[in-house]
Amino acid sequence: MSLSQTPLGTKWTPYSTASEVAQGKELAGTVVVITGGASGLGLETTRVLSGAGATMIVAVRDTARAERAIADIPGVQMQELELTCPASIDRFADKILSSERPISRLILNAGVMATPLFRDEDGNEGQFSTNHLGHFRLAIRLWPALRAAGTSRIVSLSSRGHMIPGFDLNDLAFRKRPYDKWTAYGQSKTANALFAVAADRRGKVHGIRAYSVHPGSIVGPLARHLTAEEIAAFEALDPNGEPIIDPAADRKNFAQGAATMVWCVTSSDLQGIGGVYCENCDIAPLEAEARFGVRPYAVDEDHAELLWKESLRLCGLSDV
Repeated sequence: MSLSQTPLGTKWTPYSTASEVAQGKELAGTVVVITGGASGLGLETTRVLSGAGATMIVAVRDTARAERAIADIPGVQMQELELTCPASIDRFADKILSSERPISRLILNAGVMATPLFRDEDGNEGQFSTNHLGHFRLAIRLWPALRAAGTSRIVSLSSRGHMIPGFDLNDLAFRKRPYDKWTAYGQSKTANALFAVAADRRGKVHGIRAYSVHPGSIVGPLARHLTAEEIAAFEALDPNGEPIIDPAADRKNFAQGAATMVWCVTSSDLQGIGGVYCENCDIAPLEAEARFGVRPYAVDEDHAELLWKESLRLCGLSDV
């Protein structure tokens, strides 16, 4: 059964920026954990939420590079995190839990796209491990801090990549079928959306609501594994090699791309609503064929439950 994906008709548009969405929001006293918060969309989200008064805990792989990126942003703390390494995730979570600070927002933003085949130490396919399993483990470990906040939100970065067919619960690691980098990416992005459905189902009785987000099509660090020819095939660059910005066609800059994440973090429009897939600062419509909205299978509650249970098994964790 799929969730009701009914747009709210908000005042925002595809052109809206994260700063505009956050205007007037007061986040003093709010602790936000964000993965990948020192580059691209994550950096813009960190900057805007910090500007609204939030204390930002930024999880990063490359601490030296991250220090340079966030040097001028106040209220930011940085911790090292490798999403494909369970021990690294546990160290990160233990440090936060030992501080006994409630976590009001958890933004699962970091990710990789269309990589050559790689596997984590447990043999899981790398894109699924990075984009889904690592974030799944992190959310489970931080669940006590999210509950302690009284009301909290989890925002999971999905994308229209979830529309790529090939999600296979019986072969998530590509052991039975040939590896295809785009199928693997789409599978991980479907998992990001399904995660929000199952997390919200468990969390809402404790004041934890979860959302998945399509930020828009953005040329940035996520495309680092693509060749120049592959990028050109998307017709995303102008003759000078600069990204084409056309929000009406879903081609956004970082400020516009971060807007829906910030909306999910801050908006009172979502009071009492959770588990939904969002785009353009609104709940996305359910669409079976169109190149917008969300596919029914990506917000299907039964599929979400099956993936959640399999993720628990793969991570060796107990349910929350």
